Amino acid sequence: MPPPLKIALIEPFFTGSHQRWAEELQKNSRHQIDLITLPGRSWKWRMHGAAVTLANELLSRETQYDLLLATDMLDFAVFLSLVRSRYAKTRTAAYFHENQLCYPWSPRDADVKKARDLHYAFINYTTALAADHVYYNSKYHRDAFVNALPAFLDRYPDFQNKETISGISRKSTPLPLGMDLSGFDSCKPQERTDNKAPLLLWNHRWEYDKNPKGFCQLLFALADRGIDFEVALLGERFEEEPEYFNHARKKLGRRIISYGRADTFEEYARWLWKADILPVTSRQDFFGGSVVEAIYCGCHPILPNRLAYPDHVSPSEYPELYFNTPEEAVDRLSELIRSGTWKEPSPLREKMANYDWANCIEHYDTEFER
Repeated sequence: MPPPLKIALIEPFFTGSHQRWAEELQKNSRHQIDLITLPGRSWKWRMHGAAVTLANELLSRETQYDLLLATDMLDFAVFLSLVRSRYAKTRTAAYFHENQLCYPWSPRDADVKKARDLHYAFINYTTALAADHVYYNSKYHRDAFVNALPAFLDRYPDFQNKETISGISRKSTPLPLGMDLSGFDSCKPQERTDNKAPLLLWNHRWEYDKNPKGFCQLLFALADRGIDFEVALLGERFEEEPEYFNHARKKLGRRIISYGRADTFEEYARWLWKADILPVTSRQDFFGGSVVEAIYCGCHPILPNRLAYPDHVSPSEYPELYFNTPEEAVDRLSELIRSGTWKEPSPLREKMANYDWANCIEHYDTEFER
């Protein structure tokens, strides 16, 4: 076995799932991974300015690294130009948790109206161009990014450099998100709770791309059909309360038995083990960590037939779990509830366990060595 590598992991947006991934990778890898980070706030400024700050931080360290590994929130091309005095010949890689080419922007974002939104996608493009290798947290994500590049570059008036796309594609590899799923096991109850009515779960961020409006419309349609259910609305809130969640709270009343972020991981895990069904209405999920967590804890998913979900659960093998329209989503959910199969844990837990660090860290370490 070759000696451990010295890896600098550069993360400008060190919070939430980005922070967990970085810290858990550092903990589980056989390589020496040092974190060079900035607090996770003001994401647009991080994509512009973090390269300068973090390049200076890297150059101030005595360690000479074998691999520079950046995430998608860094302007990697600028960063590498600033550290070339010491790292011109060092191998580099980028890990994409998300990308701004395919990310659905909130209509409340002023930059959309002012046509300033293209630049963040261009930073992702030049990051992929500058890195020696590019990793994505799902096969869907890799394909979506590479396939979006031609139309994106077409938006510029000339010298579009579309010949660079094939080079990016050749050095692009899916490397699914590693997760501490085994951490949920310590919170698993000895006996599964027998809920009188199925408990439906929302455990995503309370933001536009997760489509809280579509989720609430699904709940309202179920209620209109006279189907009994309860709801736990968990997840982290970065901006104001979604209008539809506030509306749902008033309309669904007693059906909502939890509202807002769980205060601790243990509380969050207990809700996941208690929940029965996970209806998903997201506009975008490049991987879907919260979905994987819920399925691992026994929830039955009802999923849109797109995004990263078919990477996790085969639509041909489990067609009853997928929908193509909102109306079909209501039908799928109604069928699941009326069948009573929600009373037993989902059989998909073992498929999700593939993403636990114990089962995927060797893949990561081998990729870094390669």
